[in-house]
Amino acid sequence: MYSHYCRALRSIHIPRQTSRTTSTFSKAVGDISSVFPSLSGSTIAPLPPRFADIKLQIVQRNAAQLQESWTRLLSALEKEKQAIKAEGSKVVPEIRFNELNDMGQRTAFRDRLRKRGVAVVRGVVSEQEALGWKELLERYIASNPQVRGFPSTNPTVYELYWSPTQILARSHPNILRTQSFLMSHWHSSSYNALISSSHPISYADRLRVRQPGDVGFALGPHVDGGSCERWEVNGYGRGKVFDSIFEGRWEAFDPWESSCRLPVVSDLYNGAGACSTFRMFQGWLSMSNSGPGEGTLQINPMGRLATAYYLLRPFFAPSSEVNTNSSLFLRPENWTLEEPVSSALQGAVPSHCQELNSTLHPHLDLANTMVPVPKVHPGDYVAWHCDTIHGVEKEHCGSSVSSVLYIPACPLTEANARYLKHQRESFLEGFPAPDYPSGEGESSYLGRLSPEYAMKAMEMEGRQAMGLAPYDPNSPGLPEAERAMLAKSNEILGFESHL
Repeated sequence: MYSHYCRALRSIHIPRQTSRTTSTFSKAVGDISSVFPSLSGSTIAPLPPRFADIKLQIVQRNAAQLQESWTRLLSALEKEKQAIKAEGSKVVPEIRFNELNDMGQRTAFRDRLRKRGVAVVRGVVSEQEALGWKELLERYIASNPQVRGFPSTNPTVYELYWSPTQILARSHPNILRTQSFLMSHWHSSSYNALISSSHPISYADRLRVRQPGDVGFALGPHVDGGSCERWEVNGYGRGKVFDSIFEGRWEAFDPWESSCRLPVVSDLYNGAGACSTFRMFQGWLSMSNSGPGEGTLQINPMGRLATAYYLLRPFFAPSSEVNTNSSLFLRPENWTLEEPVSSALQGAVPSHCQELNSTLHPHLDLANTMVPVPKVHPGDYVAWHCDTIHGVEKEHCGSSVSSVLYIPACPLTEANARYLKHQRESFLEGFPAPDYPSGEGESSYLGRLSPEYAMKAMEMEGRQAMGLAPYDPNSPGLPEAERAMLAKSNEILGFESHL
């Protein structure tokens, strides 16, 4: 079977290019700071007037409803902030990998996950295996001292996508099982939607190795998956994802509905590191012991309330007569629809992620509602909903290295399958993944796995997740739409003629 798939892979016509700069998917050379003005220090120019037009059209249709919904939202946020302050990291739901089939544990976990949008899955791989991957990674980095990262000296976030450690982790059956489990909490309002959350694709992302005392990687609160696109008709508007919020009905917004996100374009500006795929969850696998205060992930666990707030915030402005230090400043009656309407989208910049802060988003009380995830151990997996505000602690005050592999959970969709086809090309050549800054990448790195060796090291599900083997649309028990999705993916990936 292995030789069959190798022959199939070699015989598939995959467009090849001698330079990534000629590719439609090519991005500018850079690093993780390329999509964060706060890290790169780049100047943020005012948005063009067309964004004022976008906002004005929304206001003209729903002015009264927006004002009323804003008042309700601020009231709901105030209650939720008190709950977050009281619980801290305990607000993050947890489940063990060996409990994923326990319906009692699953039910309790499900309700908390859907409310908070973040979770820790314990023991996805053994501590021994995770530490082995860490050692393998350290050898790979040492063998390739030319590796780039951010900061440029003593990197914390490496421009690595195809190290043996990353390939083995992404394709591990327990990782794929965990991703499928987490994505099962999404649902589709359309029975005909071409999507499979039970067949995760392997999305190549970076990794973080944060040294004790580090303050360079002080990435503040932000949201991935685009920025200005959330308000644009040709972005998230293609699926009307946030229409209920823009109509003054934020309570009707369902962040777990998947079919509306299938037509979304989240990278209208081809940003160097801006994500073009549908990632249901951002996520990472820990390869070390790390807890609060040790440079770990921070999450805002207010779910759809926080999402509604950062989407509605651009439509409102405070009274100029009330000082920002006044106790009256945050009161709903002090905030009214912006007039005249400006082009500002508070923290959203084309080709970048959207960044948030206490000045632009005062009602979120980010200083108190960004909570660190609980202490994690090697082999634990942390995941958070794609709309969730997140960041990292400003300083690593611990005594040991904090290492994680970024491994988001992505369903199989038509758009994701097309991306996977291009990503497969990147894997074969050792180039950076298509969503990320361009360049020669790891094409000449010592220790990079060949496709043949990688396939030997993977089980079938791992090969399929990387686009190296076809799916079986005839598997028993599949819903018709999922069966059609698998067949369509085989066609996109070039496997159709080999089945």
